[in-house]
Amino acid sequence: MTTDTPRLRPPHHRVDPRAVRWWTTRSLAVTVVLTAIPVVPALIWEPVRFWFLVAAAVIVVPGLVITLVMPRWRYRVHRWEVTDTAVYASSGWFWQEWRVAPMSRIQTVDTARGPLQRAFGLSSVTVTTASAAGPIEIAGLDHALATRVADQLTETTQAVPGDAT
Repeated sequence: MTTDTPRLRPPHHRVDPRAVRWWTTRSLAVTVVLTAIPVVPALIWEPVRFWFLVAAAVIVVPGLVITLVMPRWRYRVHRWEVTDTAVYASSGWFWQEWRVAPMSRIQTVDTARGPLQRAFGLSSVTVTTASAAGPIEIAGLDHALATRVADQLTETTQAVPGDAT
C-alpha cells in the first residue's frame, strides 16, 4: 500500500459550535410535537385525561433528557476533514461511525440548508460515493465554509483520476 492511500483515522476539524444549538432546537421541537399528541386529547376528553397525561410524561421526560444530552455529545463526536486524497468524517452520538472516502470514489457533492440550519447560519455537505454504506454527511458547518468545502471537493475530484465506481 502506498503512503498516499487514505486510511481510516479520526478527522481533525470540529463542526461549528452553533450546531449544538441547532441540534438542541431540532430535538426540542420534536419533543414538543410528540408531547402535544397526547396532551391535546387530554384537554378535550375528560374520562381518560389521566392516561393521556401519563403518556405525555412518558414522552416528555426522555425527550428532554435527549434534548439536553444529545447535542453536546454529538458535538464531541462529529468531526470532518478534507485532504488531497480523501474525505474523513466521524458522526453519531449513540451509534458512532468513522468514514473515509477516497477522492477517486466521490460521485457527487451537495450542500443543504434546512430552515433551522439557515436560522443558525449552518449548512450540511453530503458526499456521495460508490459505496454501499451510503453518502458521507458533514452536518453543522458554517454556511460559507460548507460552500468552500463543496467547491474544493468538486475541484479536487475533477482532478483525481478514477471512475468513481
